[in-house]
Amino acid sequence: MLQIENVTKQFKNGFIALEDANIQIDTGEIVSLVGTSGRGKSSLLRLVAGLDVPTTGRVAIANKTINSPHSAAGIIFQEPRLMPWLTVKQNVEFGLEHLSPTEKTRLSATTLERVGLAQFARALPRQLSGGMAQRVAIARALVTNPAILLLDEPFSALDAVTRIKLQEHLLQIWAYDRPTMLLVTHDIEEAVVLSDRIIVMRGNPGHIYQEHTIDLPRPRKRTDLNFQRWKEQLLNALDLSEDKPVEDRNAAIRI
Repeated sequence: MLQIENVTKQFKNGFIALEDANIQIDTGEIVSLVGTSGRGKSSLLRLVAGLDVPTTGRVAIANKTINSPHSAAGIIFQEPRLMPWLTVKQNVEFGLEHLSPTEKTRLSATTLERVGLAQFARALPRQLSGGMAQRVAIARALVTNPAILLLDEPFSALDAVTRIKLQEHLLQIWAYDRPTMLLVTHDIEEAVVLSDRIIVMRGNPGHIYQEHTIDLPRPRKRTDLNFQRWKEQLLNALDLSEDKPVEDRNAAIRI
């Protein structure tokens, strides 16, 4: 279980990125954070990863407080961030230096099989497509068998077809052992496809505005009427006017 309790994050320059966030995520649950830019979504993800610490409040996994980077979470970023001089196998094994060569090979082979890239273990990143490179990044996050996967807009840099394929592939990977997933995305359709719950963040400082439990059975058909209704409801929950200059928002109010 992931616990985010009364968390506020204020930086040294005085900027408050996140204010009084309270979220509880059960084991095996997929939760998405959505909202326009600057609402504290990525800041919250960094706090869960232990890359930052809360100014006030507490982040805990299985009731253990998180104050520094830890092995309970695997992180997948928007870009694969692969080391170009290492093979796919070596990229996946990076960070497993404490294990024997035999154990590293076993783990990387098993994980690459899960993401469908076993035959590319010896390839270099430049030989991969964008979607394949991101699957390597997913494998690198999975290889330590983390309790939680943190995904920061993992498919936003990909074309639409590849993005849909990887969303479906991610659900197949999740079904294998059902790790907890916390996903940051600007893509409402992606959030509805993947999530058990969607948390809408608004405001400046960013705060939790609404939570929605998605009651659609899996696999979810993007063309279904209920799917479209969820998209509309979530889009209505986003205050897109927040991203306009102040004078534009005032003009909208006057109208």
